[in-house]
Amino acid sequence: MPTFLHGKGSKVLIDEFDLSAYFNSLDVAQTIETAETTGFGSTSKSYIPGLQDATLSLSGMFSQETDGSDEELQAIIGSATTPLVTVVLEAGTIGNTAIVAKAHETNYAISTPVGDVVSITADFNASTDATTNQTYGLRNGKVLTTGNSIAFGSLGNLASVDNAASSANGGMANLHVTANSITGGATTIKVQHSTNNSTWADLITFTAVSASTTATQQSIVTGTVNRYLRVTASTAGSAGAITFNVAFARY
Repeated sequence: MPTFLHGKGSKVLIDEFDLSAYFNSLDVAQTIETAETTGFGSTSKSYIPGLQDATLSLSGMFSQETDGSDEELQAIIGSATTPLVTVVLEAGTIGNTAIVAKAHETNYAISTPVGDVVSITADFNASTDATTNQTYGLRNGKVLTTGNSIAFGSLGNLASVDNAASSANGGMANLHVTANSITGGATTIKVQHSTNNSTWADLITFTAVSASTTATQQSIVTGTVNRYLRVTASTAGSAGAITFNVAFARY
């Protein structure tokens, strides 16, 4: 029997903010241009694929408090730094589907109907991957974390995700640290890969996250990504907890 998902479990992460509570609808479109190659004597048209593109549209509720939807969406429109966006479907379970993106915010709109809640819409256009230059910056991947708060003494290896086979073309990972009360030292978060779910090697080491700070990072890798992936984290801190999300999309 098919396995279906309910939209209520989705999580929306934009840079170092979990904005899930402000949104109630998401649309993602991946497209590819085609160039016509029909020549004389043909009886039907022919095409070749061209440039890829992807868009992500969010809609939800306006909120004007500090770090709320309005403040954060206003801050990134027109930003010279391309925002990192991750949407997790059925968040809370490692291995579930995630949409992993690096995308410019191209539209932000506020609607104030007289008889309803003030609403917002935000549109994002995926940015070309400057490192590989071979794909757009939006892919379907897997979430490698639960997104729950982890106390400093409980950091370590998280559950692994089985891709059934290795892949040859690299991939990209988004890290969103949305809350961090760890004091006394920085926290290091890694993505590791394995051929057998037993022996692990570092695939990505994110820049260490300083004590009591939030952060967002994207890392892009090339070449072989082994069958199994997991996240591991360690800290030099001595107290507190950290909440972070990592999602990885294979190319």
